Amino acid sequence: MGFCPSGTILRRQTVGSDFKDIFGDWRPDDDDRASSERSSEPERRPDRSLNEKEVRVVNVYEIENGHGNESTIFILLRDNIGREFKIFVKRDVAYAISMAIGNETPDRPFTHDLMKTVMERVGATVERITIDDLWQDTFYAKISIVTNGVSQDIDSRPSDALAMAIRFRAPIYVAENVLESTQAE
Repeated sequence: MGFCPSGTILRRQTVGSDFKDIFGDWRPDDDDRASSERSSEPERRPDRSLNEKEVRVVNVYEIENGHGNESTIFILLRDNIGREFKIFVKRDVAYAISMAIGNETPDRPFTHDLMKTVMERVGATVERITIDDLWQDTFYAKISIVTNGVSQDIDSRPSDALAMAIRFRAPIYVAENVLESTQAE
C-alpha cells in the first residue's frame, strides 16, 4: 500500500496481475490468431500502380501560431512541375532533417544517423522512399531498403522516411493521387 499526497490509500498491483485478470491463462501463441493477424500487416499489401512522381525537399519551415510559444513545423516538398505540399512533423524530426539538409553532423548521432550507420555496417542501403497514401490528413510512406541485392519495402512515417532518404541521398517519390489530393486543399 502507498499514500498519495492527499492521504488517500492507493493499492499497488503489478502489471502482470492486470493482464492475468483480463486474459486469464491465455498466451498469444495459444492459437492461430497471432499468425493470421501478422499476415494482414500493411507491409504485405499487394503492389498497386502508384504513377509515382519524384519530389525534392525544399526545406523545413516553422510558423508561429500566435498563441504564445506554439508553432507549426513542416517539410515542404515540390515536384518538377512546381506542385508543392507540406508534411507536418514534430520538432525533433524537423531538426534531424534540417541538419541532414545542411550536411551538419550532430555531436552525438541522432536516431536516423544511428540507423544509417547500422544499415551501412550490415550492407544495406536506402534505394528510395515512396509517400504512397494519404488518408484522413495522414501521409503514409515506405522505405525501400536493399540488402544483398534484395529490395524490401518497410512501412514508415513519412518524416522518418524523408530523414533517411536525405542521409542516403536516395530519391523521394510520391504517388500521383497523393499529389493531386494535396493540391485540392
